[in-house]
Amino acid sequence: MKILVVDDEADVQPLFQQRFRKEIKNHELDFDFAQSGEEALAYLEGHHSEVVLILSDINMPGMSGIELLSKIRNEYSAPPPVVMMITAYGDEENHRQAMEKGANDFLTKPLDFNLLKDKLKHLDL
Repeated sequence: MKILVVDDEADVQPLFQQRFRKEIKNHELDFDFAQSGEEALAYLEGHHSEVVLILSDINMPGMSGIELLSKIRNEYSAPPPVVMMITAYGDEENHRQAMEKGANDFLTKPLDFNLLKDKLKHLDL
């Protein structure tokens, strides 16, 4: 399963690679990373058919995760990727907007990687 992680924090990539080391080694999961919404959209232009899941931070400079979610839902519908939004702020407004724009799930930082692994196992693909 190819997963695109969109987050402006530099430490996200090594953290995911460490936490999912076994799954990556066993070719169960394949991660790609973008540090902005704009970079994620550029990546999706060439790889949207491969990406099954997008994990996107909401609060990023430039394009927010909510804006990215809107663009993904408008441009990539066949088949639509699963999109889980991530935020350090568990406020209701971000949650409401993310769900209105078509997010499949909502996670808070710091990420509970055991919960995320469980969600990945039970994705309805």
